[in-house]
Amino acid sequence: MVYRFISIAVLVLGTSVAPVAHAALPLVLPGGAGEADVALPSLADMLERTNPAVVNIATRTTVVERNRLLADPFFRRFFNIPESRRRYRRTQSAGSGVVVDADLGYIVTNNHVVDGADEISVGLSDGRTLEAELVGRDPQVDLALLKVSAENLVAIEFADSAALRVGDFVVAIGNPFGLNQTVTSGIVSALGRSGLGIEGYEDFIQTDAPINPGNSGGALVDLRGELVGINTAIYAPSGGNVGIGFAIPANMAAAIIDELVENGEVNRGYVGAVVQPLNRELAKAFDVLPADGAPAGVVIVDVQPASSAEKAGLAPGDVIVQMGDKKITSVADFENQAAVMFIGDRLDIVFVRQGQQQTLTLEIFADTQEQVAGQRITPQLSGVALQNLSAADDFGGGVLVAEINRGSTAYAYGLRAGDIIVSANRRTVVDIAELREAVRRDNRRLTLRVYRNGRFGPITIPAS
Repeated sequence: MVYRFISIAVLVLGTSVAPVAHAALPLVLPGGAGEADVALPSLADMLERTNPAVVNIATRTTVVERNRLLADPFFRRFFNIPESRRRYRRTQSAGSGVVVDADLGYIVTNNHVVDGADEISVGLSDGRTLEAELVGRDPQVDLALLKVSAENLVAIEFADSAALRVGDFVVAIGNPFGLNQTVTSGIVSALGRSGLGIEGYEDFIQTDAPINPGNSGGALVDLRGELVGINTAIYAPSGGNVGIGFAIPANMAAAIIDELVENGEVNRGYVGAVVQPLNRELAKAFDVLPADGAPAGVVIVDVQPASSAEKAGLAPGDVIVQMGDKKITSVADFENQAAVMFIGDRLDIVFVRQGQQQTLTLEIFADTQEQVAGQRITPQLSGVALQNLSAADDFGGGVLVAEINRGSTAYAYGLRAGDIIVSANRRTVVDIAELREAVRRDNRRLTLRVYRNGRFGPITIPAS
């Protein structure tokens, strides 16, 4: 069973509950004298339309069985066990998904539901089981796009998740614990949840609609049956649902889906602006403190050379208050907008400079910096400065480790300044862009092939 939860502590309380008999509710409330009967409110009509768009996803994966004795070189030599000998086993897991295009057969789910799967099958509400193809995935947001070939699929309609308000009623649909389709209801408890540390980009809808193991990738819908979010995680101090679940907003999911359909992968650009929260003191200093209420916006503290931000004309001290249609009130807002900005995109930036509000157009370019901080590619390369080599050198290109922090994880696992990275995760890399793509395709661990002092060798840096 695949699911994601945030666990702080485990506390199990055993309780005994006596069975309670419930009288059946009437379908209508009888009217008074001369009045018609009134139907009871129900979600049944909406769910009859929406449920067929939510599917069950089953995956099968081949994994290597770990045996510490077989990993011991002395043990292998003593018993003459070949180093290449491996034992494998098949594992199964389950989750949920949502049909987003009935004609083309596209289904969205969580990346962690299908990560590493050899086989993916989709179970429809009408009993059909279909083999699915992985179109692409985005580990940073935890979304994946599948495709099936079938007729008579039912797709869900998207709502504008930006219009959600705390207190709106929502319904979660999925396949918890391997059960058939299950529906739970609740309200939107909070918006814009971030800082949980479970995704690269976090802008979650929080809900108290019960979300349980197996609901991952399922639909969070409003009372019209329109998609407002993709269920992705639960807060589970006791290992089960406690009324705190999280969903990826539908607007963010729609942008990622479009990118995956078009390119099969997500080509995020890099804005190149380093920002920090705007407190009252900074707001007063930059002349953007409102007469009443808290200051809104983020202040730019650094702009990377040759970046999209520098080319657009942004500068340190500028206070960004809006990006496209999205108001920017916090660093989380800024970073979450960056999650749906892709190479080639153009959007208007509203900012305040020296007390005057201005607007400019930001175009997202591919990274052209001579030197790039490794943490912008993957956390495993934090503390590493990378630089492209000329295509005219002996390797036809490559990525030079220009500098490395001796306290970094990469240094602890053997990477050194002067190393030339020629492949990553078994993919040849001739520049930083290819290194970024190799890591993006497989972010579970980082296996590099480097050239040092006339020799090639491997360096593996585990996921942090």
